[in-house]
Amino acid sequence: MNADEEREFREFVAARSRSLLHSAYLLTGDWEQGRDLLQTALASTARRWSRLRDRQQPETYVRRALYHAHVDRFRLLSWGKETVTDKLPDSSAQAADWADTVVQRQDIMAALRRLPKRQRAVIVLRYFEDRPDQEIAAILGIAQGTVRSQTHKALATLRAAFAEAEQSATTSAPASGRGVIA
Repeated sequence: MNADEEREFREFVAARSRSLLHSAYLLTGDWEQGRDLLQTALASTARRWSRLRDRQQPETYVRRALYHAHVDRFRLLSWGKETVTDKLPDSSAQAADWADTVVQRQDIMAALRRLPKRQRAVIVLRYFEDRPDQEIAAILGIAQGTVRSQTHKALATLRAAFAEAEQSATTSAPASGRGVIA
């Protein structure tokens, strides 16, 4: 990489790293893992910077590298680190205070982590980054129809998970005040 290319790359990283870090966090569900994932993707991009075909839009290349690095990391780490439970996190009927908002965000992140990798990536790109189907397809290297079908499946899974959590929360609450110790 020559000096001009290095300057371009540094400017790109300075301008886009915050947005890319947010995407990496949404993919991994953890800030530290997100930082590691972004560093891996940027290192890969830096090695190939001089050979990029479309230097006007390197972000698509980096996002694709993020996704692929995430999938590769998942394959290497195996399933052993995830904890599977038969009970979904509690969800409240209303987010009345800051603590409820934090819990709601944690529930959303937990539900996202339970999605398959491709579905999670499609949801993150579509709803958290507001990207069109065509761009998502280009980033992930899949057809636009696959983007739409993966979005549909992921949303159905998320809706079912939240409906089940809501139902279990309402059925576990006592119907009357009897037997409740205050």
